Order: sequence, then structure tokens, then C-alpha cells
Amino acid sequence: MHFIGVYCFLSLFIFVLSETKNLTNKRTFIVDYEKNEFLKDGEVFRFVSGDLHYFRIPKLYWKDRIQKIKAAGLNAITTYVEWSLHEPFPGTYNFEGMADLEYFIKLIQDEGMYLLLRPGPYICAERDFGGFPYWLLNVTPKGSLRTNDSSYKKYVSRWFSVLMPKMQPYLYGNGGNIIMVQVENEYGSYYACDSNYKLWLRDLFKSYVENNALLYTIDICEQKNFDCGPIPEVYATVDFGISSNASKCFNFMKKLQKGGPPVNSEFYPGWLAHWQEPHPTVNSDDVVRQMESMLSLNASFSFYMFHGGTNFGFTSGANINDTNENIGYVPQLTSYDYDAPLTEAGDLTEKYFKIKQTLENAKYSGTNDTSLTPMLKAAYGVYYLQPLVSIFETVTHRIKPVTSDTPLTFEVMDINTGFVMYETTLLNNNFQNPVNFTVNSVRDRAIIYLDQVQVGTMNRLKANTTMFLNISNDSSQKLSILIENQGRINYGDFIEDRKGIVGHVLLENTKLGPWKMIAHPLNETSWLSSIKPVESVQVPAFYRTQFILSENYTNTLDTYLDTSGWTKGVAFLNDINLGRYWPLAGPQITLYVPASFLKPPPNVNTLIMFELESAPQDLAIKFVDKPILNGPINT
Repeated sequence: MHFIGVYCFLSLFIFVLSETKNLTNKRTFIVDYEKNEFLKDGEVFRFVSGDLHYFRIPKLYWKDRIQKIKAAGLNAITTYVEWSLHEPFPGTYNFEGMADLEYFIKLIQDEGMYLLLRPGPYICAERDFGGFPYWLLNVTPKGSLRTNDSSYKKYVSRWFSVLMPKMQPYLYGNGGNIIMVQVENEYGSYYACDSNYKLWLRDLFKSYVENNALLYTIDICEQKNFDCGPIPEVYATVDFGISSNASKCFNFMKKLQKGGPPVNSEFYPGWLAHWQEPHPTVNSDDVVRQMESMLSLNASFSFYMFHGGTNFGFTSGANINDTNENIGYVPQLTSYDYDAPLTEAGDLTEKYFKIKQTLENAKYSGTNDTSLTPMLKAAYGVYYLQPLVSIFETVTHRIKPVTSDTPLTFEVMDINTGFVMYETTLLNNNFQNPVNFTVNSVRDRAIIYLDQVQVGTMNRLKANTTMFLNISNDSSQKLSILIENQGRINYGDFIEDRKGIVGHVLLENTKLGPWKMIAHPLNETSWLSSIKPVESVQVPAFYRTQFILSENYTNTLDTYLDTSGWTKGVAFLNDINLGRYWPLAGPQITLYVPASFLKPPPNVNTLIMFELESAPQDLAIKFVDKPILNGPINT
């Protein structure tokens, strides 16, 4: 018995010693409010981070971009998590290819860098619907997003039950590199200001993160945003650019939480761009001056963006520059170059080297010997397309038409992207020409046809939803309205942005109908492989060219598709949606084509152009080795 007692005592002693050691070795990342510092494992820590979005960059290039950010002297990466990418349809999840978030995190960890994770669920990010999946509009009541509404919370909870267990092993306290996790995103700028929602979401995050990473919020440097955005027991940070007074902005943080390290969670070295507006630029010296100011204040900060990337496909969002959701709509470009330190294609800029030098001068972080490999480009030359098929031809009807007495939105028809053709018949009428024609609300751009002849356009930007038509009073005519979804609003009070025709269509005061609605989501182009070229085709139409790269390019290189001479549409390379083009509007003329999207010789590449209004007479397209993102503007 005595031996057994000694054995039990020793076992207990070893267990307690082991647990004490585990507690001592517990990795921690916390705020010291008295000394105004972050403490990582008890040691003072400061981060300089760069925003990098995995969903805007081909997976093959993730490592290159991470290494270039590290080589500039940064010690952390910041990324959003895009719900719509990972749950494109309710209960259907995607974590492969460009959606392989865990692989992205591991690459960052392999470089010895930390990660600030921004899971939303709303992220803004100049992405369609602010990163929300479109189907959320069908399963939640109007006005419920980002509120304490039970249906909205149900889908957020379900999504987080999939996402957050994947993230838990990467939290700093669990041995990973995620030091901070953002709760919501710039909530102080949203009209709802729902305190119950904020507390519910905080507790949802806490249930997964616990004390293994620091929860934080981000709000704009204005009092009204700090009146609503911060959340109790969550570290509040601020965001601002080159023109703001850094001390004044950090004071919003200090006043709110009585201390803590200053943090600019979105420091803007560039800015976002819209169609039909000049491409914005931010001066490199102004970026450096603000950096030096923040470094002198012992601040941590994250460059938004350090590398922007590309809104491939239909993923770009839009803004509203008005208090009316039907006026002042401005869609964002396919390119998300952002005038960032690394260009859309990952090239080093003057801004990059000035940032690197500034950090070296401040002895903030020693740069490393990572090789800064230039991203070579190729000018692959001119190719000529052939007409395939018009959108008016029945072969393009990939989805069964929907009929209704009134026009239906994209979402009601369960359509996410692309176009919908709304058709009705104008019977014998006794109107006096010209007839006043009105579409209550166009979301976002409409091309109007009578008997398949274009008679006008309507643009949500200008709210020009009324025009005059000359119609036949002797015979019936087909009225067709092709509506383009140019991207759902991603910021502000109008993010519940349903697409298509919202409301009624009128001739004088007579409501038109019934309607046949034909969806063209353009989520793939493989069906065009069986279509034979024709002599000519009526726009909107599909065009195709097939080509084999020169044997000089056994290894493909990045390039740019120059859409000069074309008008407006969508380009597909090897069934990959490169994005929207609109050289007639500007400022973006070229579409970025990563090398991984091309097939080396002797493989055949297929380029499809879906042109809406006017193709060049020779149907020529060319691949060039330099981007054109600041072309002429046509409003």
C-alpha cells in the first residue's frame, strides 16, 4: 500500500508539473492597455501587414506574392474570407483551387509570417454583394442582413460551423500563425447599428477563437463610425489613408478603450477604380510620409492593398454615389490593381521599393534574401475571331425560360450572374408615336430591342429609365430588354441589390406583359464547342478563335488581352472567365491573363468573346505585354 501511495503521489506530481509547463508554454497574443502594446508570448510586438486576397490571385502565384511582401520588410499578411466563393449554393462548399484557404495559410506560415484573418461574414472588399452569396437574398427578409434577424443568423451560424473549425488549428494559441480575427467589417458605416447583432456575432466568434487569437473590429476614422462600430470586449481599430491625421484617427481608439496600441487596419497606398471614371493613383512619397508618421507613433498597420490582383469572372462589386439606390451606381473594374505596391500581375513598383526602404530606415524589420523574381510577359500577337451565334438564337438558351405576368428579378429566378433577356409582345396599339417607354428600375444596364433591332440603352448610373419608342400600330412587335448584372453593391446601405427589372415596364401608363425571361448566366462556354462559325452574326453574339502559341513559348508567360476596337462584353480563355471588358467606357482596356490560364504548344487555346453591341470589322484581338488601365473615359 505504501508503494502504491508513493506511486500515486509521483504520478500526480508529474501531471501537475506537466500541466504547469503547458500553461507556461501557452502561446498568447494579447493587448497591454497600460503600456499601449501588443504582447506576443509576453514580448512587445508590432506588425506591418499587407492585404492579399487569395480569391483574386491564381493559386500558382500565391507563394510568389507572399514572398515579395515578406521581402519588402512586412511580417504579416491580412486576408478576407469570401463566403460566396466557399458556399456558392446553399449547403454546397468549395475549398479547392483558388478557394484552398488552408493551403494559402500554410504558405504564409512557411514564410514565418503572421496572419490577420477577416472572415466577415460581410467583407465589402469591392466584391459582388460584399462577399455575401447571392442566394442569401432569397432566404432572408428584406432589411435583415447584418442584423439580429433569426434567418440571417441561421445561415451565418451554419457557414461558420464549416469555416471556423478549419481555421482553429491555425490560431496562434493553437500553434498556428493567425494572431488576430476580425469581427464583421466597418460596421459603424452601416445604417442598422444593431447592438444585439454585434454581441451575438462576437459570442459566435468567441466560441471558436476563445483566447487563441485577438478579436478586433475596424472602423473608418470618423466619430459617427465609432459611435456604432466597436463591440464590447473586442479590440477596436481604425482605418485611414494618406490625407488623414494619424494622431487624430488613433485618438478614436484611445478614447474608446482607454489605451492599447494604435492600429491602422486599412492603410490605403492606392485606391479602387470604377468604369467610366479615371483610374485613381496615390503618390508614393505621400504613402511614405504617412508611414513614417505611424511608425513614429509606435503603430501597427496593414497596407490595403499591398497586392490587389484581379476580379476574374463576375466577382467585382459596385458602389452607389447617391442616397437613392437607383441613381449614381458605379460598377468596379475587372482589374483590382489598386495602384498597389505590387501591380495586378505581381510586378514591383517604385512604391514597393520606397516602402521597403522606409521600413529598413526605421529598423522596423530586417528584410530577407528572398529572390524578387520578375514576372515576365509575352506579346503573343494578333488573332482573328469568327462569328458563332447570336443571343437571339434558341441554341443559346441554356436555361429553361421563365414566364410571368410581371418581370422577375435575377434572384427570384435563382440566377446569380450574367444576363437575362426579358421579352414580351406589343399587340396592336393606338398610341401616338413617339411613345413614352419606362422601366421602373434597371439593375444595371439595359439594351432595348424592337423585333431584335437595338433602339436604345438605359444605364443605372444615369437613372435614364425613360425613352421614346416608335412602335407599329398595325402589327404586333417583339419587345426585348437585355439586362446586364454589372455587380452587386458591396458597401453602404443598399447592399441588398437585386438584379434585373425591379418593378414594371410601361408604355405611356400601360403595364406591359406577360413576360418570357431567358437567362444567360455565362458560367461556362463549353457548349459553344459544337457551334460552327458563320459568315456574320447579329449582336449580342459569341465569337471564337483557336490558336497554338509559338514553339518559342514552351513555358507560357503572363500576358494581357487588348480589347481595343471591341465595345462591351465578357471574355473567356479556355473556359475561364477573364472578366468584363468595356474599352468604350474606360479606363481599363486590357484584361490580365496569367500564364497558368494558357496552354503551351502544341495544345490549342480557345478564346471566346461575348460582345454586346459592336465588334470590330476585322474581328481582331491581340495579346500584349503591357497593361492599359488608364485609357480614355467615355461617360
